[in-house]
Amino acid sequence: MRKRTIRFLWAILAFLVVSVTVVADTAEPVADQTLVAVVAYVADEREIEVLGYPRLVQDLELVVRTGPRADELLEVEHHIETYAGQVPYQVGDLVYVTETIVEGEAPAYYIAGYVRWPRLGFLAVALVALVVLVARDRGALSLLGMVFSFAVIFALVLPRLAEGREPVSSALLGAVVTMPVSYYLAHGLNRKTTVALVGSLIGLGLTGLVAVAAVEVAQLSGYASEEVGLLRVMRPEVVDVRGLLLAGMIVSMLGVLDDITVAQAAVVEQLHRANPAFTWQQLYQRAMQVGQDHIASMVNTLVLVFAGAALPLLLLMTDQAMSPWYALSLEPVAEEVVRMLVTSCGMVATVPISTGLAALATRWRRRPGPTAE
Repeated sequence: MRKRTIRFLWAILAFLVVSVTVVADTAEPVADQTLVAVVAYVADEREIEVLGYPRLVQDLELVVRTGPRADELLEVEHHIETYAGQVPYQVGDLVYVTETIVEGEAPAYYIAGYVRWPRLGFLAVALVALVVLVARDRGALSLLGMVFSFAVIFALVLPRLAEGREPVSSALLGAVVTMPVSYYLAHGLNRKTTVALVGSLIGLGLTGLVAVAAVEVAQLSGYASEEVGLLRVMRPEVVDVRGLLLAGMIVSMLGVLDDITVAQAAVVEQLHRANPAFTWQQLYQRAMQVGQDHIASMVNTLVLVFAGAALPLLLLMTDQAMSPWYALSLEPVAEEVVRMLVTSCGMVATVPISTGLAALATRWRRRPGPTAE
């Protein structure tokens, strides 16, 4: 079993390497050049007014840090919209600089933003260390499953979407590819994980049907975010915006399904071990008592998660000059509400399905002895 697991892990690693290579080879070159630079000197700061709003202008001297142009000095005039919460750059800040070249003119430089990936990398390393410290080998394997899921999304799902393929079927294909690998890596190759996987696939199908119906009933177009509008302008021939909304709901459901189906299957396993004489009906009824508590806590969690993500939109509903029913009908608000309701419906429907499958699978085994986790 150990040798089989090692070979399996090597296969996953090989897939990740190939996936990264494919993504790198298919990436399109950008027209403008992006440089990494550090703020070496703030030459001047002054306040101006544009259309009645204050704006801070910084004259910055930047030093390129990487590439063949390393140590080159750049002079950049950067505008900061202080009323929008933007803050001025300080000496030592690492930033991305976009160089735009127009034939016959001098290059123009614009600061695109901070170089954030080193700090994000630090947070990721902290998460990995914490997961491995607490969950040991199982946690390390679950992290590998997470990396595999992201690799499938970037190497399979996103290229299909970029080619104009149907978004919902692309999301479902990605889920079918990622779920078995991530489930077995995180929870082991056993009956409990298999039952959870089958229950999750059924729940995912139901969630897709509910999502299609909900988006149709709510008359959502999918244009609630600025990113979608920009994507539609840049690539109108390959983007099904409404399908993209549905695909996003399906992808966001994957983690929730993993949690609830594995938990319910584990409850059934433990009940059977405690009393092998339980019938499948008794296992189902007792496990569903735990499942009801699980549903209650997960619904509350989902509501709070979506409320946090949509907090600026929810503030619209507190505007005294705006009817709350009108605010609720705005597409950005309605989209978040539909996303929450669809996810909750899919989760609630999956609990009894996965519990029933686990109870039946436990009673149908040939020998009543305990199984290995």
